[in-house]
Amino acid sequence: MKKIIKSLLPMFAFSFFVACNNENKGSNTSGDDNTTTTTSGGQETVQDEESQKDIVKIAVGSKDHSTLVAALKQADYVTALSNAGPFTVFAPTNAAFDKLPAGTVDGLMKADKKNDLQNILEYHVSIGVFKENMMQDGQLIDQANNQKITISKSTDGKITVNGKANILAAIPASNGLVYVIDEVLLPPAKN
Repeated sequence: MKKIIKSLLPMFAFSFFVACNNENKGSNTSGDDNTTTTTSGGQETVQDEESQKDIVKIAVGSKDHSTLVAALKQADYVTALSNAGPFTVFAPTNAAFDKLPAGTVDGLMKADKKNDLQNILEYHVSIGVFKENMMQDGQLIDQANNQKITISKSTDGKITVNGKANILAAIPASNGLVYVIDEVLLPPAKN
């Protein structure tokens, strides 16, 4: 009987040690709070001030794109445009939205117009990165809403979209490229 107890004693000691060690993993006796919290949301909730900003963070950080940001939120596209991409986004300025007929933006921001708003926003997004040096005069680019935009490129390098919207700036993002434009691109009517 003593032999059995002697052989079981190391097993009990080991089991006791493991059990005590597992209980202490959840407690923190040093006073440091190393707990991990989770938040709901997608990539847009990641706080990172060191890496290159994604497309949404660029828009949010621009005082000239508050209307676009509000539209992205209303259309539930913040998470989609915060993801890996790559995307090319033609981002109209607030002044571009102001050129639309009175009441257009307010009308699109209503819940019953969400599909229309999504269609317009998707017409501003290409899957892939289209750098200026890759664009050619007359080039057609597929947009996220399954329609195409037309690029016009003059001999001096000036680029317009659909013969109307001028590219004012190109801003690289961690998940693609943002072109600041001075017009809202309106998709052609579906036949």
